[in-house]
Amino acid sequence: MAVAQKIPFKGTPEQKEQLLAVIAKHANEEGALIPVLHEAQEIYGYLPIEVQQMISDEMHIPLSEIYGVVTFYTRFSLNPRGKYNIGVCLGTACYVKGSGKILERIKEKLGIDVGECTPDGKFSIEATRCIGACGLAPVFTVGEDVYGRLTDADVDDVLAKYMD
Repeated sequence: MAVAQKIPFKGTPEQKEQLLAVIAKHANEEGALIPVLHEAQEIYGYLPIEVQQMISDEMHIPLSEIYGVVTFYTRFSLNPRGKYNIGVCLGTACYVKGSGKILERIKEKLGIDVGECTPDGKFSIEATRCIGACGLAPVFTVGEDVYGRLTDADVDDVLAKYMD
């Protein structure tokens, strides 16, 4: 298994300014945390602890509460996503047709685990549930591109298309 790699946070002053504007925009709204988190993720691409701390400080919400929300909802990410985000369907149809082996091959090829991003920022991996392409099982996506009816032996050829 790959060793988890901590990619340093590289937020810019411009991003912080955008985040503060988002927080100010939602300042008087009931239940503003989730909209703020969504917009913060759009600004930064993910929600590292440093961004969560800024939100906590500005909104006067305990960091533990923010972290709880971020880790509860699957649309929020604690890790950066790569230029090419790979989603491997582990829904029933895909799994019984070999998506587990495909996922293992992708992890081996890229040297990262689910939820991680390669150090160069090029690839990240997500384990997903049904994406609605059961007739093509097993399925995985690279960005918006869908690949189906593949085996773990096909993974190298598919990833080669994105290795520019």
